[in-house]
Amino acid sequence: MSKLILITNPGSASRKYALFNNENFLASFHFEYENGSVVCNIKDIDDGSKAIKPDFTDLADTVSHIGEILEQEGYINDQHKLSAIVARLVAPTDYFAQHHIVDDEFMKHLEIAKDRAPLHTPVIAAEITHFRQSFPDLPIIAISDSAFHANKPELMKYYPFDTDLADKTGIKRYGYHGLSVGSIVHTMKSEDILPEKLIVAHLGSGSSISAVFNGIAMDTSMGYSPLEGLMMSTRSGSIDVDAAIALKHELDLDDEGLEKYLNKQAGLLGVSGFSDDLREIIKKRDEGDEKAAFAHALFVYRIQNLIGQMAASLGGVDALVFTATIGERSGEIRHYVSQKLDYLGFRLDEAKNKKPVFHGNYANIAAKESKPIYVIRTDEVAEMIRLAIKFMA
Repeated sequence: MSKLILITNPGSASRKYALFNNENFLASFHFEYENGSVVCNIKDIDDGSKAIKPDFTDLADTVSHIGEILEQEGYINDQHKLSAIVARLVAPTDYFAQHHIVDDEFMKHLEIAKDRAPLHTPVIAAEITHFRQSFPDLPIIAISDSAFHANKPELMKYYPFDTDLADKTGIKRYGYHGLSVGSIVHTMKSEDILPEKLIVAHLGSGSSISAVFNGIAMDTSMGYSPLEGLMMSTRSGSIDVDAAIALKHELDLDDEGLEKYLNKQAGLLGVSGFSDDLREIIKKRDEGDEKAAFAHALFVYRIQNLIGQMAASLGGVDALVFTATIGERSGEIRHYVSQKLDYLGFRLDEAKNKKPVFHGNYANIAAKESKPIYVIRTDEVAEMIRLAIKFMA
């Protein structure tokens, strides 16, 4: 039975949508500002693309007009109507570590989450609110980015303080990038290359390392929020709480200011002093910039460190996957990260690393004597669709 499903993925400066017929991609719609106006770039299944200028000037109005645009472009009509809207949710608490049909109870929990995670939930909360108003009869499914990690052992979920308090307040290690890791597991199963003990390095503007045992979550570097773990483009990653409090006093920040500093002004941007783009940092490093060289080295070290931690969680490792923007595209980062992984049995084939040869959806860039090192393209949207269809069933 045909189901037209619209995926929403809002950002602070753009609105992205993708339309599917069941699991089959039909088109994507990317709304952003250009010269003071809103433009929409449409890309369809045949790789055709075009830009249109909607008759509204505020991105916040996109939701109330997306239905009209889908009709105007011929994607929906009286015979082919939307079946559901699917939204990706990044928010803490046990409640949001599972998928939900959006209802009044869900919105109450989401309102609380806006206060607990003010940098990650308000945009999607506003988007869902607008969709409820514009499409009151259409089911909205919130797909949790933490749900994959909800199956990890209880030992991996708690911080070392009163567990009764943790249960009461929901302050636990939930983990994120679950859609990405789930996508990798799906691909490896379909290609019949899923090992018993797997480490997934999701390296992008947000980054995490996850341990997977027989396709099930074991451990992950992100915790209560996406701030924990690796150094990222603008996020500090893990930091001593006392160091964070000292930083707060030194910079005369309130709680919100500290959270914004660690999420938006730290990481590669903060250490390099000029950019959160790894390509720019590598370029400056090659020109002799010492801060760029240090930012690069620290980024690599934190990845190596957490790969070791995940190997300890698994009691060994059989394969390593690099994925997401940096993991998939940067042979240089894969090279430097792998340099200290001999003790785990990993060694790159440098020629394969520079030009990965894909067999279906994966490339093995390991040397002959090494355990497998894969480059696999993550597809979080496809994973969302699979989960949504299963959830609706």
